Amino acid sequence: MPFTVGDVVAERTVHLTRESLVRYAGASGDFNPIHYRDDVAAAVGLPGVLAHGMLTMGIASSVVIAALEPGARVIDYGVRFTKPVVVDPEAGADLQVTATVAAVDDTATRIDLKVVFAETTVLVKAQLRVAI
Repeated sequence: MPFTVGDVVAERTVHLTRESLVRYAGASGDFNPIHYRDDVAAAVGLPGVLAHGMLTMGIASSVVIAALEPGARVIDYGVRFTKPVVVDPEAGADLQVTATVAAVDDTATRIDLKVVFAETTVLVKAQLRVAI
């Protein structure tokens, strides 16, 4: 798949619920109660139950991976976490992911991810490098 700088590779909104967090905790083994108990989150000064950072990171990359051709390889992926994703017990939380081609060379394409929750960017320097 030929890429051009500025191309939007993928866009998706992913809805998280408290059930999503419980399922992720079971799959990852991360049972920190800030991810499922309001009382514990409040006791440590958090604004509410938070999505796991690795869940947020995984969702962001999955948006790109789903848009790539079969056989494409992610050769590098990194992010910096800046803000938490608070998952409301009733409304949940929507993560908006936009993946844009930022650089192309002879061996790889860098795709920058914009990940937003409640009009706030929650990951910065979120970048994947994909082998061509």
